[in-house]
Amino acid sequence: MARKFLALFAIIICISLNISGQELKILDAKDAVVGASRMEKYLPMLDSKRVGVVANQTSIMDNGTHLIDTLLSRGVNVVRIFTPEHGFRGTADEGASIASGVDEKTGIAIVSLYGKNKKPYAEQLQGIDIIVFDLQDVGCRFYTYISTMTYVMEAAVENNIPVIVLDRPNPNGFYVDGPVLEKDNASFVGMHCVPIVYGLTIGEYAMMVNGERWLVDSLQCDLTVVPLGNYDRNAIYRLPVKPSPNLPNWESVYLYPSLCLFEGTNVSVGRGTDMPFQVYGHPAMTDDFVFVPRTAEGHRAPLYSDKECHGKDLLEYAHRYRNNEKKLNLSWILDARNQLKDDEKFFNSYFIKLVGVADLQQKIDSAFTEDEIRSSWKDGIDNYLIIREKYLIY
Repeated sequence: MARKFLALFAIIICISLNISGQELKILDAKDAVVGASRMEKYLPMLDSKRVGVVANQTSIMDNGTHLIDTLLSRGVNVVRIFTPEHGFRGTADEGASIASGVDEKTGIAIVSLYGKNKKPYAEQLQGIDIIVFDLQDVGCRFYTYISTMTYVMEAAVENNIPVIVLDRPNPNGFYVDGPVLEKDNASFVGMHCVPIVYGLTIGEYAMMVNGERWLVDSLQCDLTVVPLGNYDRNAIYRLPVKPSPNLPNWESVYLYPSLCLFEGTNVSVGRGTDMPFQVYGHPAMTDDFVFVPRTAEGHRAPLYSDKECHGKDLLEYAHRYRNNEKKLNLSWILDARNQLKDDEKFFNSYFIKLVGVADLQQKIDSAFTEDEIRSSWKDGIDNYLIIREKYLIY
């Protein structure tokens, strides 16, 4: 028993050193070879097949062409396109209803997997022999593309359809942090018991969901992951295309895991400005930095539209990424709560869904320190790291 405990402890220590012991760097996505561009590994599997593709604006090859266009040019019979939150072109607001339709360029039917139809219906999968999944994730439990992937895998196994996941870099893959979701708080912004930042590529995540039997009824999908080439886990990746309307640059993607906690509060994260997920503020806060949200494409009804918000600009913090600890920054939400300590509407009902645990709101309201809050996550993270280790490709 002691030997087994020491072995598990050694795994945790090694993982922690692997994640935290190297200097962080910034790379361009083209520095890795995305799974979509490694066509020799999956094109033979599509020969003479009727193919469904889960894709959006991020589904591009290393040469800049879209996966759908490339598959069609290679004679692949793409019969249906499925799209996640924000739609096929990636311009719809967060949470906006997305209608199904037809792609104007190719004439292929598009099925929206957002709104009431988050999981493909059996009739939507009729006439499909294999599904190709290719979306750019950002490495956070509440970013809904991984939930879409889970539902696609479930529907596929229920209808005897194999799935190919084309892997892409995780721009926040260099650390693991946050509370592990409690199953009672599972939702579309958190389906599985993982930390907020889980440190896996989307292909590795698919393998974990499948291998741990987290699909409905403990089913396992016929899954193939096409791996990346030249992937560096200890890097921030500049993405060539916005993964969603309010993540326009590497700074917003880097800050997103920490700032998204504010989405469960009445504090703005800069939606409706040219700095979304790079600032935070509120009309009643007292900081010198000021921003004014405005209505625009991708944020048609931003919080505090046309009102002055006082808060903090975090761009300089992002640019100091080499000196920052590789963890969620809780100081910002603790600061905002302290400034708005008399505001009974600071938290909304969405907060617990986002963080995945019932007690974090109470800890923040009770002025727990960041270290005290973080210590409550340790056992959950340690247990998760042991699971995660089994599915690391790189």
